[in-house]
Amino acid sequence: MFENLSDRLERSFKILKGEGKITEINVAETLKDVRRALLDADVNYKVAKSFTDTVRQKAMGMNVLTAVKPGQLMVKIVHDELAELMGGEAADLKLTGRPAVILMSGLQGSGKTTFTGKLANLLKTKQHRKPLLVACDVYRPAAIQQLTVVAGQIGVPVYSEPENKNVNEIARHAIQEAKAKGNDVVIIDTAGRLAVDEQMMDEIASLKEAVNPDETLFVVDSMTGQDAVNTAKEFNDRLDFDGVVLTKLDGDTRGGAALSIRTVVTKPIKFIGTGEKMEAIDVFHPSRMADRILGMGDVVTLVERAQEQFDEEEAKRLQKKIQKNKFDFNDFLGQIEQIKKMGNLKDLAGMIPGVGKAIKDVDIDDNAFNGIEAIIRSMTPKERTTPEILNQSRRQRIAKGSGTSIQEVNRLIKQFDQTRKMMKMVTGSGMRGMMGKMKGMPGMPKM
Repeated sequence: MFENLSDRLERSFKILKGEGKITEINVAETLKDVRRALLDADVNYKVAKSFTDTVRQKAMGMNVLTAVKPGQLMVKIVHDELAELMGGEAADLKLTGRPAVILMSGLQGSGKTTFTGKLANLLKTKQHRKPLLVACDVYRPAAIQQLTVVAGQIGVPVYSEPENKNVNEIARHAIQEAKAKGNDVVIIDTAGRLAVDEQMMDEIASLKEAVNPDETLFVVDSMTGQDAVNTAKEFNDRLDFDGVVLTKLDGDTRGGAALSIRTVVTKPIKFIGTGEKMEAIDVFHPSRMADRILGMGDVVTLVERAQEQFDEEEAKRLQKKIQKNKFDFNDFLGQIEQIKKMGNLKDLAGMIPGVGKAIKDVDIDDNAFNGIEAIIRSMTPKERTTPEILNQSRRQRIAKGSGTSIQEVNRLIKQFDQTRKMMKMVTGSGMRGMMGKMKGMPGMPKM
């Protein structure tokens, strides 16, 4: 996401490169290019014009310090204004009810049901909530089954009444069920609908009035670009929702929805979906998104994702094994599983400053670990714990069992040996030490 916009903005700032000071002429030329870049990214025209006008006023009103080049100053101004354009600060869910009720709304095909599962998983794993999902899509064939499958992946219950078509009744019964079973959050998945479908819009407006939700979220497919913003405005006029969810931000999208929607509907973007996995959900942080748009990476989110998978007791256990040179293929497999849980590999790499641009045309397959896992799982328990016994005949058997070549098996074992040696060298600080150092860095989240 935003790759084309990032490139265009970078080219725009080059106009100021080498300039000794900011002037009306070079600022106007730069911002003309910035405005074109925003429009090409499908940003609303009025939003793009207002944005560049604000940047111009701030740029002309600033004294450039001797140590700061005009190009650097412009990047900072644009960064700050991009963050402000997208909301300034992250917006939390306000869940005060007992149970708290979240009503999901949006167009059909926006990824609403999948996101419902992701949100439930987030509340369950990070906030230790006990969510109940409610199937209120009574029109789409297999909608209840889809929600049930999604809920099964995260171990969350679903309330449904397959024969009942009255969504208000279903939702009220679900809330009663939640109170009886001790579920403290109820997330209502509704049918996708068009804003021009008066009957369907009346239905969800009536449902909102019936359950009085703590939060009403509008889920929108970011790949629909400017249409997403227009649809959001129409839904907001009817529902007065509390926040926006942008899905499919990992796809080939120009990003105009993320940049325009906050201004047009005056409601915050609360979450973004970045993949198919149930863990592929992030709280929307405007400043971090501005970092990524300008090619600065997003180290804070990367560290947060690593922390979510970081188990201090497990780290201590591994450190002892590494010190004794006992790190084995079972441990190696466990580390791979942790990395995979952190999310889309290309998305993770793009969070490292400078890397996003370098890999924009590189296809990083999320199945890249499959061959490695197949090789390790084709080993016997003794071979995993004692890699030293992996002679040629054992390697040939492993290659055959994993559907790989003997060269791939040899390469993995060689890489494993090199990794084990390197880990032993740095075990003095280890993961715990590295995380401790990161903890003191400016902007890093608290452990």
